[in-house]
Amino acid sequence: MAEHSSKFPNNLFDKNQSDYPVKLSILLPVRNEGANLIITLKMFNSFISCNHEILIIYDFPEDNSIPVVTELQKQYKNVKLIHNALGPGVVNAIQIGIKHSEGKYILIYAADEIIPVFAINDMIKLLDTGCDFINCTRYSYGGRRLGGNVISGILSIIGNKSFSFLANSAFSDSTTGIKMFRRSIFHLFSFEFPPVGWAFAYEMSIKAQLYKLRLGEVPITSIDRLFGGNSTFKLNKWFFQYFKLFLWGIITLRRKNGFKHHDITVRIPNFNN
Repeated sequence: MAEHSSKFPNNLFDKNQSDYPVKLSILLPVRNEGANLIITLKMFNSFISCNHEILIIYDFPEDNSIPVVTELQKQYKNVKLIHNALGPGVVNAIQIGIKHSEGKYILIYAADEIIPVFAINDMIKLLDTGCDFINCTRYSYGGRRLGGNVISGILSIIGNKSFSFLANSAFSDSTTGIKMFRRSIFHLFSFEFPPVGWAFAYEMSIKAQLYKLRLGEVPITSIDRLFGGNSTFKLNKWFFQYFKLFLWGIITLRRKNGFKHHDITVRIPNFNN
């Protein structure tokens, strides 16, 4: 698919690559994800092709992730343990993570997701070739969602497909929490909605299109809650927050773009390249 010209040129905010200590900063908000982190960190350091750092961001000192990460830091020197001093919640964790990160590119990632690690190099290549904001998709181009809460899964599929059609959205999976973007554009995402779970990722998908950033999408296989950890999913609370974003996104994107479709570059993972 074709790329469109961005409202914000790639070099408007970017420094030279040599000004960044690492190319990629991975932000991992956690809540008792000790069991997952053992596998996830090994996967990151085995498959990611560029120099990178991994920031584990926790809310409470009792989190069982802390002793696991402390031990893993002996093996992985690129791992940082960060306390979320802004207060509990994923949005706050991301903002603290950005503050402590040093990478040119930022990856927001869920600690309980293991299989999507294989898509990270493809996301990096899309940024390298001119995209500003990369989304993962479970619902197109071979992407899949497996396991997890049945009700939330059904709502996610229906909601994303309906949103893509009604808002004329470029993304086929606007609600996924796995996003990669240029550090230089983060200031554009001033979060306006209450911080309920990972709903901020939905807001980012909408605003990336409102600002006419150059977009990319990579399919993933997502297996919800494969190991350990505690899901914070609350159906009523999450549903109303996502529904507000659903309506707001349709109205704002239609008002901004009308029936003109926002171009997007899709990259299918190639494990041989």
